[in-house]
Amino acid sequence: METLMDELQKLSTAEEFLNYFGLDFDPAVVSVSRLHILKRFNQYLAREGGLEGLNPGLARAKCAELLARAYTDFVHSSGVEQKVFKVFQQGVQRVSLDSLRRSLGEASHA
Repeated sequence: METLMDELQKLSTAEEFLNYFGLDFDPAVVSVSRLHILKRFNQYLAREGGLEGLNPGLARAKCAELLARAYTDFVHSSGVEQKVFKVFQQGVQRVSLDSLRRSLGEASHA
């Protein structure tokens, strides 16, 4: 008999995960945020300490709950707003007018 982890390792897309756990979803939301949903699901699993020590039924229920929460995060929000990936977590960087003038001056001399 396969374990939950064995079964999950066979899944690759957000749609496959959502279908596996029997969760209803809007394909339009998933098509835009599939990687974000899976990343957030992984983050939630890590925060919970994984599935170690849970019986198979509880582990499956916990995964379904966390995946549903990850999906819901992106129903009314975007990946940029949720800042799941590092590229979206970087702060706003400012460029001073002086440094811009210097770089433009150097470019005109090149």
